Amino acid sequence: MNLARSSTSAASSPAASAPLRLRALAALPFVLTLVGYLTVLAVWGDRIPDTLATHFSGGGGDRADGFTGRTVFTVVSVALLVGFGIGWTVLVRRTALWAAWATAAFTGTLLVLLVRDNLDAADPARVVSPLTNLALAAVVAALCALAGWALSRLVPAEEAAEAATGGPDAPRLTLGASEVAGWTRATTSRPLTVLAVLALVAVPVGLVLAPWPGALFALLGLVIGVPGLALARVRVTVDRRGVTVRPSFVSRPRVRVPLDGVTGASVRELDTATVLADYGGWGYRVRASRTGVVLHAGEALVVRRDSGREFAVTVPDAYTAAALLNALAERHGKV
Repeated sequence: MNLARSSTSAASSPAASAPLRLRALAALPFVLTLVGYLTVLAVWGDRIPDTLATHFSGGGGDRADGFTGRTVFTVVSVALLVGFGIGWTVLVRRTALWAAWATAAFTGTLLVLLVRDNLDAADPARVVSPLTNLALAAVVAALCALAGWALSRLVPAEEAAEAATGGPDAPRLTLGASEVAGWTRATTSRPLTVLAVLALVAVPVGLVLAPWPGALFALLGLVIGVPGLALARVRVTVDRRGVTVRPSFVSRPRVRVPLDGVTGASVRELDTATVLADYGGWGYRVRASRTGVVLHAGEALVVRRDSGREFAVTVPDAYTAAALLNALAERHGKV
């Protein structure tokens, strides 16, 4: 059976530009902080000593007990800002934009204050960094968090219908009253397969080694290899029972969303950034509002449950699976 897909240009929708706008707003505070920090280093360049006190102990930060060379400090501090900036830009959500601004402000303020405390220091061991630095950084971070929260209004809210609502625009097959249909497809993760095989190879290697730590090495291989191999290739089935995901070579363990618990299904394109932000990584994932079997980037079948939670599984031809599931749920009286 051929399914016709109808689509419109996403570029013309305000929501389509939302991710790009959101990431730009998340990167902005780190860009501003980095520019400001590099400017401070340039202006104070002649007054910064070759060795800086970078760690302090004592109730009031009155004893320096950690020291770093100027070049290393500059490289590490700049890398810290860049790393935070990349992380927040990739993983940010609209509701957490304020935290990106707070992180940039807090980190940048502490770095500038640390450089200020080291200015003209002949002996880095005598440098003092008062606890008021933390308080000042917290105040600046709070003000910038308010700015980030205000700017989040420039980003359209995520549309729940885009995920899986079973609405009129969702894919749907036409089934006769007595017609029976089913769909099944296997999906594989090559990196997970390689990791699982290597872990299982480690088991006999560990047993050949000395009893300790060889036994621990073998146990670790089993703990990683067996679940990894089970998840490396799974079979996704949509039929009158709902959605079932299980390892390809055994019937258990399995994840099933019963048909009477389905309120709709759709297809979502998952890239690496979305996987990390929404699901926290690869494999079988459990988050506050969603669960999923996410083995690779690409199209995913996304199921909306009557509890309001989502279940997603990355699988080829997810459009057909969603269309059939919506038709079966409609027949069941759930859509």
